[in-house]
Amino acid sequence: MPVDDDTANPAVPLGPDSLVWKFYGDVRGLLGFQRLAGTENCIEQLGKAVEDHSVIFADTIGRAKRSGPPIMKTVYSDDPHRWGRTVRDFHKPIKGTVADGSRYHALNPELFYWAHATFVDQVLYVTDTFIRRLSHAEKAQIFEESKAWYRLYGVSDRSQPQTYDEFVEYWDAMLDRFVPTRTIVYATGYIRKGVPGPHRIPAPVWKVLSAPLNAFVRTVVVGTVPPQMREVCRLEWDDKKEKRFQRFARGMRALNPLFNRLPIGALYLPWARDAWRRVGVDPRPLHNTPA
Repeated sequence: MPVDDDTANPAVPLGPDSLVWKFYGDVRGLLGFQRLAGTENCIEQLGKAVEDHSVIFADTIGRAKRSGPPIMKTVYSDDPHRWGRTVRDFHKPIKGTVADGSRYHALNPELFYWAHATFVDQVLYVTDTFIRRLSHAEKAQIFEESKAWYRLYGVSDRSQPQTYDEFVEYWDAMLDRFVPTRTIVYATGYIRKGVPGPHRIPAPVWKVLSAPLNAFVRTVVVGTVPPQMREVCRLEWDDKKEKRFQRFARGMRALNPLFNRLPIGALYLPWARDAWRRVGVDPRPLHNTPA
């Protein structure tokens, strides 16, 4: 399987001067969790790989906790090369067949790059939607930084677009390939059926208590996902929900100055928080206005 272990020309890790460092580890990124996981697993081969090799059906939350930190550490740790290779090596044994009998391997450059692209999209989408509007130049910068990020994995970059505009074209084309994989239909069941409650709370009580949470999920969480994903996952959407979602997004962007007054430990996820403290840089005043 094509990998790139060119130790004579090692990947250059990202640092505190990058937009990816500024925005990827922001806690508001959690608002894009369903978009991130969903878009990745709407592609047949990746959805089947998760179905065949993951514990998502038995331990959905546990899988997310095990998958997210190594990728975060590829960006923010003091040894990003090691963590990048660790993420890559997790995928070496993941292979199998899809419905038409064709084979897949998680280290196929096309599949591996798509998985990476969903993280690039998360940074772009969440920042522009919930933190502050990005200029085209900033979006292009984030994409260029994502190339350095991807190189840390040591996987062939033959499927990687070369410019931000090419990335947008690539992304739109991939959305048209979405199918209702068993993985993604299962993973979005909590949206259609309602968020499951703790066993100790009686079902009638939870139905009342969870009503605001389910309303949030069906407006804000569903609002983040592309229309193609809503269609394949049978997620209800209409103009009224779209208007509510846009009001919420505008409100979040308006609150950005207040978010930037929070302590770093409250504004950033632990791996990003520790990285900012390690380099002795306060990220809150950085990159607060469009380039």
